[in-house]
Amino acid sequence: MTEAAAPLPAVEAIRETLKRVIDPEAGMNVVDLGLVYGIEIAAGCIRVRMTMTTPSCPMGAYIVDQARELIGTLAPEDTEVEVELVWDPPWTPAMMSEHAKRHFGWTGE
Repeated sequence: MTEAAAPLPAVEAIRETLKRVIDPEAGMNVVDLGLVYGIEIAAGCIRVRMTMTTPSCPMGAYIVDQARELIGTLAPEDTEVEVELVWDPPWTPAMMSEHAKRHFGWTGE
């Protein structure tokens, strides 16, 4: 008898885990900053599309690596985890959660 493969985590579980990824320059998690553009789950693979606040962000590789590592803790061992850094659409402060906007005192005016 073959054992069933462990289930892949749900999108919401991945999003919650990504809240543990902190942009060290902003001191805020990547989800509330609005840096996570999409999460896709397919057979044996989890793909995350995300951006940085600026293309010249010196912490980009660190943040992507941290995201990949944390997602990997949720997924079955043989799951491929891809974190793609994208620049379109460009990030703006309007993409932040209300929590982040209040934290930074950004009113959008």
